[in-house]
Amino acid sequence: MTPTTPLPPEPAATPGTSGTSGPHITSPSEAPEPSATDAECLALTRNLRRRGTLVLSVFAVVWAFAGASGLASSAAALTVEIIAVPLTAVAVLLAYRKGAAPSPRLVDLPRNWARTVGIVNGVEVVAIFAVIAASNASGHPELIPAAIALVVGLHFFPLSRSYDQWQYKGTAVLLSAVGIAGFALVAAGVSDEGVRAVVGLASAAVLWASAYHVAVKG
Repeated sequence: MTPTTPLPPEPAATPGTSGTSGPHITSPSEAPEPSATDAECLALTRNLRRRGTLVLSVFAVVWAFAGASGLASSAAALTVEIIAVPLTAVAVLLAYRKGAAPSPRLVDLPRNWARTVGIVNGVEVVAIFAVIAASNASGHPELIPAAIALVVGLHFFPLSRSYDQWQYKGTAVLLSAVGIAGFALVAAGVSDEGVRAVVGLASAAVLWASAYHVAVKG
């Protein structure tokens, strides 16, 4: 009986090649596709920062117009109002522009962040009405701009954590400082219009700076 000549072993299948069932190995040149969860987180990050830029910019205009109303020169007041609108428009366009680079850091939102934001904003609104009523009732309406700036500044501290937006801590510190400075101006005997101009324009500058930073840096 003639011995059977052994057949040569079959070549090992290369993983990921056509016609084989081995697992696909991604080559170094292939970029991994983001998961659905990553895409959703990226979209949420972008939307929250766009919304933040919009809100900051709009309230910057409100503060700018309030500050302009305290300026002695009508020409200066008109100049502030004219500049305020395009400043806000540019910030919003930067935030919503197409082709912008993805945010460098995804938000890490705490549990029940939306509920916390609603509570913080609700308390802020109630506090603003309370300080207005208290200032008028006590016969010191000149305290209103400084008190509102302080309330708005303080409410950014919890918002910075709820939105996981570190820039809001700076916004909180600066706006609170503006409010305290406003109280100091009142105590120093500065006129109501002067206090309104300083507090209003300074608050607008802080909000615009925050809006541009969030829009550009993410």
